[in-house]
Amino acid sequence: MAEKETDKPGSDPAVTGQLRNLLDEQRRLSVEIERLIEQERNRDGRSVADRPLADETPAEEEKEQPPREKDLERKPQTPTEPAKKPGGEKEAQEQPKPPFRRRAAGWVHTHPIETMLGLVALVVVLVGGYLLLQYLASYENTDDAQVDGHTDPIGSRISGMVIGVYTENNRSVVKNQTLVDLDPRDFMSALNQAQANLAQAQAALKAEAPNVPITVTSVATNVIAARLDVANGEAALDAARHDYQSAVAQLRQAEADAGNAAVEEQRYRRLADKEEVSRELYDQRATEAAAQHALVDARRSSADSAAKTVDQRRAVLDQSRERLRETESNQPRQIAVQRSTVATRQANVAAAAAQAQQAWLNLSYCKILAPVAGNVGDKTVEVGQQVAPGQELLAITQTDDIWVTANFKETQIEYMRPGQPVDISVDAVGQTFRGFVQNMPGATGATYSLLPPENATGNYVKVVQRLPVRIRFKPGQRGLERLRPGMSVEPKVWVR
Repeated sequence: MAEKETDKPGSDPAVTGQLRNLLDEQRRLSVEIERLIEQERNRDGRSVADRPLADETPAEEEKEQPPREKDLERKPQTPTEPAKKPGGEKEAQEQPKPPFRRRAAGWVHTHPIETMLGLVALVVVLVGGYLLLQYLASYENTDDAQVDGHTDPIGSRISGMVIGVYTENNRSVVKNQTLVDLDPRDFMSALNQAQANLAQAQAALKAEAPNVPITVTSVATNVIAARLDVANGEAALDAARHDYQSAVAQLRQAEADAGNAAVEEQRYRRLADKEEVSRELYDQRATEAAAQHALVDARRSSADSAAKTVDQRRAVLDQSRERLRETESNQPRQIAVQRSTVATRQANVAAAAAQAQQAWLNLSYCKILAPVAGNVGDKTVEVGQQVAPGQELLAITQTDDIWVTANFKETQIEYMRPGQPVDISVDAVGQTFRGFVQNMPGATGATYSLLPPENATGNYVKVVQRLPVRIRFKPGQRGLERLRPGMSVEPKVWVR
């Protein structure tokens, strides 16, 4: 407003107090400049008579004084031109030209408003230039930037015939929306077969599981029976030994009786030969001796038989003990074998369950769903097409997760830090969005290229590299839904 008022000072008779103060100060400065100029002239050896006398007439003082505000409307005399005197042009030419300082002071006296406006303009230019430099140093911008986003390729995980396509290019889709259907009949048959195999494996496991406790009980019973057989064999051996000892004792008794009978038979034989006893008594003693000898043979046979019985009982006992050791040693093995059989059945059940699960997954893969929300593009699938596993059918560009990749020069990122505010101007929509620096790059773009430069293999030429800086949009802004990956933008990062 002050500049507008000073543009036409003569048209407004009511000058503000601030303007008057500035005018008074300007006049005071002009008088001071005049005084300093006179002092300089005195130092240079000029005549003191050139200075105005104190008793000069008011008319002469009026000639030396600068014009008043009422004379500003008239054309002022140029300070560089010498004052003409009535004596003619020759005297005017002979008059010396005043110094620059005096002429400047005279111009200031004659043009106070123009001087003030010039000073104000100079101040405005200096302040504006300083602010402009500060503004230019407060941000970094580039036009090598674009909107980026995730483009997800959608393919088939199984092979099959396409029987339905439910989307087109540039069409919006939501998450879990059906995109393509494959023929499911083959996979339904595979699922039924897998379920049947699972049921069979479960039945085999159910039939085999009770064998473990049965085996444990049977092995324990066999061990007990073997121990009983050992105990019976030991008892039988003891009885056989006792019988053998009895037989041996009876044999010895029989042998003693047989010896006694033989002695009696010899004695009675001698007596019978002498006819001291009857022949009948001798025959009785001879018969008794023969009977005792026969009894000795019988007792000896019984002893031999008892000895053989002891050996037999010992062999049976050894056999029972060996059978007991075998049973006790095989008991954990038989149980482990049975448990391994059950574990095998369980593994068969798990394998059949996994096959059934895979068959169910293959059947579910016949319906291809959208994993994310976005826009469809690059669609190549059609009804009746035979697709293979891993074949790309279409692509979905996410529109709810986008950012800006700005390739700044390496000389521009000196003061750039994550979190700094960014103004993002989008050419396609003619709108400026607000964002922030998400993170700084890990390397230059040339480093991540397919064929990075090898500076050590040739003549090195220093080139300013560019680094991709990721910038995120602040959420909740109007118009973000119109942005698409690939759009050109001009980010302005406020670094100060």
